Amino acid sequence: MPEPAPDVPETLATYLRLRGLEPSRYRRRRVRSTAASDENQPFTAGRDPHGLGDVLDSLTRDAGWAPQLARADLARTWEVVAGEETARHTRPVALDNGLLTVQADSTAWAKQLQLMRAHVLSEIIRRFPEAGVESIRFIGPDVPSWKWGPRAIPGRGPRDTYG
Repeated sequence: MPEPAPDVPETLATYLRLRGLEPSRYRRRRVRSTAASDENQPFTAGRDPHGLGDVLDSLTRDAGWAPQLARADLARTWEVVAGEETARHTRPVALDNGLLTVQADSTAWAKQLQLMRAHVLSEIIRRFPEAGVESIRFIGPDVPSWKWGPRAIPGRGPRDTYG
């Protein structure tokens, strides 16, 4: 068995011997640090302090939080996106699989917004592209329903038991 070169560490020599390689070809090179390439030197490129907004922006982008934050911003700034008058009568209630559900105070508002759907959707996509909104559904006010669950049967509801 060939004797490893004296300047090759024992662990590297063992690894190379087990892999069947020649240890003398893989000698360690000494790396000289130059003052120009040292990042720890003051007043070099990349050493300027970053603003808090830039740091938080890079943190949220690296962590993958941008879509969730864009959705929260959409709900928070609904008044700006939809308009002041429209926002007084509507509110976003759900965002699931690219479908934004907006609830209106009355069926008249829901119908009017259905006619304005393209304009509202383009405004949302322009302001919040990371939110992932692909379509909008406008619904009227919540009214009590006697139909519960997927196995509800048609009929008059609770009125048929009164007398």
